[in-house]
Amino acid sequence: MPPNGQRGAERAIPALKTLPRPLYARAESLGAGSWTPRHRHDWVQFSYAISGVLGVHTDEGSFYAPPQWGIWIPAGLEHEVVTSMRAEMRSVYVRREDCLWAPEHCRVLEVTPLARELIKRFCALPVEYPQGGSPEERLVQVLLDQLAGLNQVGFSLPLPRHARLLALCNELIENPEAEVTLSLWAERLGTSEKTLMRLFDRETGMSFRSWRQRMRLLSSLRVLEEGGSVTLAALSCGYESTSAFIAAFKKMFGFTPGELFRQ
Repeated sequence: MPPNGQRGAERAIPALKTLPRPLYARAESLGAGSWTPRHRHDWVQFSYAISGVLGVHTDEGSFYAPPQWGIWIPAGLEHEVVTSMRAEMRSVYVRREDCLWAPEHCRVLEVTPLARELIKRFCALPVEYPQGGSPEERLVQVLLDQLAGLNQVGFSLPLPRHARLLALCNELIENPEAEVTLSLWAERLGTSEKTLMRLFDRETGMSFRSWRQRMRLLSSLRVLEEGGSVTLAALSCGYESTSAFIAAFKKMFGFTPGELFRQ
C-alpha cells in the first residue's frame, strides 16, 4: 500500500496485443504510491524489484517482493501492481507456450545472482532480438531455465473468498497491531470458534494464528522500506518485543529485518 493510504500516479499498461518474441523486457522507475488498474494479459509476467517493494493484489491474495525478490503472475490472472515508496522494477513477459512448466498461480520467488545478471543482459537486447540459434536466443533459453528453477518464498498472504470473513481479514490488514482473537471473530460472525477455524483453514489454507502472524510480518515491510527502525517496525505490527519480532521474521522469511534490505 502507498504511504498513508494515499495513491500516487496511475501507471500505464503496455499496449501489447501479442509478444513479438518469446520473451519481452520492461524496465521502470516507479514513483511512490504508483499503481495500475486491475488488468490481465495473455502472457506470464515476472516482475522483480531492484530497489523498493512491489505489491501485487489478486482475488487469491496479496504478494510482496522486497529488493531482489520477484513476483510470478500467470497468464490471464487479473491483478494490480502497487508500490509504497519509489522502486526500480524489471519485468519479463513470457509467452505462455514457452513456460508450460509453470504453476497456474501467483508466486513470490527468490532471484538468484545469475538470474539477476541474465535479466539485466536481456533488458539490454532489442525487442525483436535475433533468433535462429543466435547468442541472444541462447541467452533467452538459459534465462527461462533459471526462472523455472527459482525457489518460492513466503512473501504472500492468501485471502478468503467468503465475503464476511474477507471483510474481517481486510479490517485486520488495515490495523495489524490490533489484538483480535478467533473467539471475537466467531462472535461477530454468529458461529462457533471451531466452525470458524475450519472455515478459515478451508478458505486460506492456513490456520488463523499462522495467517495473522504472516499478515503482521508482511505489514512491517512498509516501515522497514521507509527506513524505520526494527523496533518501530515491530511495534507497528503488534509485537511488544523486538527480539521476538526479529526471531519470527527470520523464521518465516529466512532473513532478519535488517538483512532483508541489505540484499
